[in-house]
Amino acid sequence: MFKRIIMVLVALSLSSGIACAEGKKNPVVAVETNLGKIKIELFEKEAPISVKNFLDYVSNGYYTGTIFHRVIPGFMAQGGGLTAALQPKPGDRTPIKNEADNGLKNDRGTVAMARTGDPNSATAQFFINVNDNAFLNHRDKTTSGYGYAVFGKVIEGMDVVDKIVNAPQERKNSVFQNVPKEPVTIKSIKVLK
Repeated sequence: MFKRIIMVLVALSLSSGIACAEGKKNPVVAVETNLGKIKIELFEKEAPISVKNFLDYVSNGYYTGTIFHRVIPGFMAQGGGLTAALQPKPGDRTPIKNEADNGLKNDRGTVAMARTGDPNSATAQFFINVNDNAFLNHRDKTTSGYGYAVFGKVIEGMDVVDKIVNAPQERKNSVFQNVPKEPVTIKSIKVLK
């Protein structure tokens, strides 16, 4: 009888441990900007490299003081790497592997890694889609078809993102063509859970 009770307790303990592991919630971050707050759920299972990279930048305070430097209505808002003077913020780390083949789509409200023409060149910059941008999705393993890795989704504050993307903008030079006239600054990004 005693052995049976021990076996039941062990079985219950194991099954609750499995349930906890399976029920693990995605991290959520709060992005505080001078135009309001945005909450983003991060898809750790689908994009582990991108999420870890993003959270590493968050944990060392890298994003504080960076701006949304490229905003295009009907497309996206990009930020997280430049200062208000449009200078790269020091502290970029090694580029990460592109996870655009994770099955997540660049739909309205999703957050993806920004990069250059090299599919595996993303560092700190990210963008928030304000439209369903299917042309940014992974199609194949070629340079032109690799796509942009989605790693999160706005769960609160799309009205703030819309405000950011519709802010009056100006062309600074041939590189910076869609810059908000008044800097849209990231005051902080904090992990909520």
